[in-house]
Amino acid sequence: MIKKIRENLIGGITVLLLFINTLFWACFLYPITVLKLIFRFEAATRLFNFLLDGIAQTWIACNNLGLRVTRRIHWDIEGDEDLSRKRWYLVLSNHQSWTDIVTLQKVLHRKTPFIKFFLKKELIWVPMLGLAWWALDFPFMKRYSASFLEKNPHLKGKDIEITRRACAKYRQLPVSVMNFVEGTRFTPQKHRKQKSPHRHLLRPKAGGVGFVLSALGEYLTGILNVTIAYPEGRRSFWDFLCGRVKKISVRIETLPVTKELLGDYINDSAYREAFQNWLNNLWAEKDMLLETLIGKSKIAGCRMSPLVGAVASENELVQ
Repeated sequence: MIKKIRENLIGGITVLLLFINTLFWACFLYPITVLKLIFRFEAATRLFNFLLDGIAQTWIACNNLGLRVTRRIHWDIEGDEDLSRKRWYLVLSNHQSWTDIVTLQKVLHRKTPFIKFFLKKELIWVPMLGLAWWALDFPFMKRYSASFLEKNPHLKGKDIEITRRACAKYRQLPVSVMNFVEGTRFTPQKHRKQKSPHRHLLRPKAGGVGFVLSALGEYLTGILNVTIAYPEGRRSFWDFLCGRVKKISVRIETLPVTKELLGDYINDSAYREAFQNWLNNLWAEKDMLLETLIGKSKIAGCRMSPLVGAVASENELVQ
């Protein structure tokens, strides 16, 4: 009982520290955001983006310091040695909880450019954060369902165009574009509903990744294939804030952006099928690696590569 009270107290203190840190740096971020709204010419935009990214990086540094002070976590990290802040990356990762975002910000901080996450269009209206995300050029996605497009065929391809315009902004400064390929957090319920062929992962979705590669492929230095594991078992973000997560394992593999990975995902069916197979294979290997990291199997010499692994059957292709 006393232990639980102490952990909840740590969680409350952590939330307070995160809030104070966010409020403090917002005082610097919002004035520059207003200037960015007023002065829209290219030179000014570049300057404001540089300043805004610097503020965001400092915000993350302070968050990391606060987390380090309030908890003890054993970080098991491999593959982050040869990264650079002067390169463009597409970051692909599995997703289990909000803790993944904190983990990525801690592991990649000052080693890659500032991470930009894809967000739903509706999130731009989130108080305080929506404007900050806009100022930092986070890509807002407007995705249409197949049924909606049947009723509104004139909007077909509109979501792709929005993605391309968002990615075009990243040609000025190095950036890390983040994509949780499964599209949502892993839960046993979602896993059963999808009938996922993987033990620890949901089915990957290739569309968003294909759009980014189409829009930004010529600028990308590499693809960071990130695998995040919690050897003690999945826990909530609140558990993480309370200090109940004691170990986090992260594996990073830098994959080249080869010509085979670039193409027209929408109109080229042969390319689309090949790309889906590539991503399915990558996810199958990630599942094997997760099995190793959480200690439930003894797979020797498991090394992820983009083209090794069984090809998914036709009815298991990602959409």
